[in-house]
Amino acid sequence: MNIIYMHSHDTGRYIQPYGYQVPTPNLMRLARESILFRHAYCAAPTCSPSRAALLTGMSPHSCGMLGLTHRGFVLHDYDRHLSAYLRSQGFETVLCGVQHEAPQIKMLGYERVLADSSDHSGDLARAGLAAQYIKSRDTSRPLFLAFGMFHTHRPFLPATPDTDPDFLQPPAPLADIGTNREDMAGYVTSASVMDDCVGVILDALAEAGMQHNTLVVYTTDHGPAFPGMKCTLYDAGIGVSLMMHYPEGQFRRGATDALVSQLDLFPTVCDLLRLPKPDWLQGESLLPLLSGEADSVRDCIFAEVNFHASYEPMRCIRTDRYKYIRRFDSYDGYLLANMDDGPAKAFLAGHGAFEQSRESELLFDLYVDPHEQNNLAFTPEQRDRVEQLSGRLRQWMESTSDPLLTGPLEKPADARINKRTSLSPSDSDYE
Repeated sequence: MNIIYMHSHDTGRYIQPYGYQVPTPNLMRLARESILFRHAYCAAPTCSPSRAALLTGMSPHSCGMLGLTHRGFVLHDYDRHLSAYLRSQGFETVLCGVQHEAPQIKMLGYERVLADSSDHSGDLARAGLAAQYIKSRDTSRPLFLAFGMFHTHRPFLPATPDTDPDFLQPPAPLADIGTNREDMAGYVTSASVMDDCVGVILDALAEAGMQHNTLVVYTTDHGPAFPGMKCTLYDAGIGVSLMMHYPEGQFRRGATDALVSQLDLFPTVCDLLRLPKPDWLQGESLLPLLSGEADSVRDCIFAEVNFHASYEPMRCIRTDRYKYIRRFDSYDGYLLANMDDGPAKAFLAGHGAFEQSRESELLFDLYVDPHEQNNLAFTPEQRDRVEQLSGRLRQWMESTSDPLLTGPLEKPADARINKRTSLSPSDSDYE
């Protein structure tokens, strides 16, 4: 059994298979032949921690990836990366495109690297390289191919004439104004190129006759780079696309509302391939969901933020209906360095949106408040629920030896962390 792992950048669920006005016909093609998880969540809404968690099966604070690799953070043990594990089990491991789990690609131990670049100009070219390799490789060993795309990371591509912002809706809760519609048009254009790349890979699998013996996974690291999304613990930040295609007749097809975490992918791969599960895994196997034997495998997910451009320690627990977020810091202002620059951010900043303080605890009833605008944490009616969820959150932190329990996290000596008063991640005023 081969594995094709396709991952985009800063996409969240804002693609056509999740009902959004973002045409992605190739992802729709994949979705119709897959199980599509409507409620999949990353372990952290920041790039390196999210990817590291998915590919080690451990929360960021457990695997060591507390921040961004290009700012000085690394895994505790690169032998725990999925590519290293599969290579030890006889897989040919190949990387093509973006990775964000190591400052140097050689640390990941891929057997072959077809291309690696952090700029987005070559996504389609790299898709072509991956496709050519799929069609021409020696098939004597099973393949694990990680294909990473820069899209839909900022800066977005200029909107094409076919993408008219007059007929777009900005993602909630952004206001429906021209600035945000134009910003969204750039996202839609970038998503179109990302989708073209997916199509190139899917076509190559069909041409090579590999669609009958290949697990195809598509996902992303976290939500899009709009205010209130990326680097937040709202659903718009931690909610991710996730679809899995297995040879016909093996998996159920269609959408599921089951709560799943990206931590669940590693143990699922082990079960599907009948490989021993490493003892460090913290996720749940999705095999009972995939086979139709169960409707759920967990009743909650956890997520965290530690370092992005700035230090912003937060934890959350999300059940089917409720989400509890706690900030572990006395600083109550908005950290603008943890928001990617763009027109939507500039508009909100110009209208004073980031001048108010933020509360230390948040509770949302997601059934009646899906955009998480009404904080119930300090209402008398929800006191017991806050106590219950905060208790479960603490139990999880204790069971995973979360260092945040003992005080503020320390950054590596050479890490570049912006001051909390920084206005942009591109500022060079470091702590």
